Amino acid sequence: MDLLDNWRAWPRASLGLIHLRGADTVAFLQGQLSNDLSLLDPGKPQLAGYHNPQGRAIALLWLLQRAPDDILALLPAELATPVATRLSRFILRSKVRVNALAATAPEGAAMLDTVVAGTAPATAVEPAPINDWRLAGIAAGMPQVHAATSEAFVAQMLNLDLAGGVSFEKGCYTGQEVIARAHYRGKVKRRMQRFITGAAAALAPGDAGVLADGRTFKVVEAAQHPDGRCEFLAVAALEAGAHHEPEAGAEGPAAPNAPVLAVQTLPLPYALPE
Repeated sequence: MDLLDNWRAWPRASLGLIHLRGADTVAFLQGQLSNDLSLLDPGKPQLAGYHNPQGRAIALLWLLQRAPDDILALLPAELATPVATRLSRFILRSKVRVNALAATAPEGAAMLDTVVAGTAPATAVEPAPINDWRLAGIAAGMPQVHAATSEAFVAQMLNLDLAGGVSFEKGCYTGQEVIARAHYRGKVKRRMQRFITGAAAALAPGDAGVLADGRTFKVVEAAQHPDGRCEFLAVAALEAGAHHEPEAGAEGPAAPNAPVLAVQTLPLPYALPE
């Protein structure tokens, strides 16, 4: 599944929406999010990160432009209300209205159906089962932020820069200084990587542990295979046994009793910086 082309398949039970509208919507979000909203293409989602001043991702948003001053942001349902509330604090005198919705609620479903109808391909796409959706996202190397991992990672740890969710040419936004510094100094030693367990296991976003080679990890997204093995994206050091000073946004050492996992590393569709 190509997530950029098949965002319509996102399981709605797990989907939240933030509706932003008003004359200053694009200008307001341009100062809040990591991507360049001047490049929004109606009908095609744009990935962007919403970060705190330390550059840690509060949430990742898929933006859909319904009209020049009307934007719908897709994100996990559990984050819709807290993110909408947080964004609202910074509106001040801007002409923007923010409203959090559930994709399964009548208003949210109707709004999403309108967008889908306006951009639907010749062949309709049905919502995917949640585990299938997660497996597709993991294979695509697409980062995600859940309540358990909100404000845990800086953008580069989630490969947001490699997934097209960061613009280094646009103006300032919250967290930009930390994210830009990591980009230009090239000191990110921990990145999101793709793994599969060698035996049946159950993992969830936010779980931490130790790989068999000694590297600590924190789970970003996880999904089960029919045989019980778990495929997952996790932030871990790029090199086993590497010694380096902690980076901004590093999650710290694993607990003393953290589980040790035997895993196989799987490829990502993009190359990680060396």
